[in-house]
Amino acid sequence: MKKILLLGGLLATAITMFAQEAPTAEKEKGKVTFSGYAEAYYSYDFNNPANHLRPGFLYNFNRHNELNLNLAMVKANYTSDRIRANVGLMAGTYPQYNLATEPTLMQYVYEANVGVRVGKNVWIDAGVMPSHIGFESAIGKDCPTLTRSILGENSPYYETGVKVTWNPNDKWTFAAMYLNGWQRIKRVDGNQTPAFGTQITFKPSDKVLLNWSTYVGNDLPDSVRQMRYFNNVYGTFNITEKLSVIAGFDFGLQQKAKGSSDLNSWYSPVVIAKYAFTSKFAMAGRVEHYNDQHGVVINTGTANGFQTTGYSLNLDFTPVDHVMFRLEGRTFDGKDKTFMKGTQMKNANTAITASLAVWF
Repeated sequence: MKKILLLGGLLATAITMFAQEAPTAEKEKGKVTFSGYAEAYYSYDFNNPANHLRPGFLYNFNRHNELNLNLAMVKANYTSDRIRANVGLMAGTYPQYNLATEPTLMQYVYEANVGVRVGKNVWIDAGVMPSHIGFESAIGKDCPTLTRSILGENSPYYETGVKVTWNPNDKWTFAAMYLNGWQRIKRVDGNQTPAFGTQITFKPSDKVLLNWSTYVGNDLPDSVRQMRYFNNVYGTFNITEKLSVIAGFDFGLQQKAKGSSDLNSWYSPVVIAKYAFTSKFAMAGRVEHYNDQHGVVINTGTANGFQTTGYSLNLDFTPVDHVMFRLEGRTFDGKDKTFMKGTQMKNANTAITASLAVWF
């Protein structure tokens, strides 16, 4: 607790000092805003795991048969014409499990970054930032479904490095990153291999957004280096005022061994459709598949690796502004027996999850 308070105090002081010192020679005025988000949940896994943990490839809403907090986050943001900064602190089961390999003090950091505009439409940002990969985040209200997709859970939620972003117009965005690794704040010990990312976003209209993100790097010590080459593509389509669809696809390659030209691959398609009955009620359905036959990302140790299809259906209720209740049923159907039920392994896993989110 002392570490959390100390970190919070230091970051709050830093953002305040930054806001005071930020004006340029032109005496531009910046703005500091504060926001917060909290989401509590209850999930019941019908396989009834004795350790109260849902399958290991899930990092959000992964505690079984207990009331818990997935994410509580407070954030300070500073913006001016040429300078911006973000500091977010968090707690909950999401950082507990998703940032388990990071230094203890950094597990409370949702983001901490600063940026400067170096041209008319060019920004350089550095620090801990939200990932440039995927259409989902840990902030549930911004996602169409209560839980995250398998491909979202098993690709980066955050990244640490330097990012250059160019917006030539309202339709196109181009970005390039130098990163510490695949979802890393602290670089892997013994790893000096540079990692890179790119992102291209095209928004031809208010109803359509298309995105292509890539990653190239090594997430192991250099002594056993295995280069990873990853692509994420997705599109969001607002079909009508009430109906929207998201379609995404991940495809990755990784060296089988250091210096080898042989590559293991994995892929994952997902489709999510959401329908808003009214301004207060909405429903979303998801179909997804994850095929990691060689266990590159999800290693089950079975003959066919991790080959699983998932289905979910959730109902959203927003009684007032800034409050959302959600209820979701979700099932996984695997090719092999990769899910534990009691003392036996099963092909399937089903759970019901409820959540309450509040934000300001």
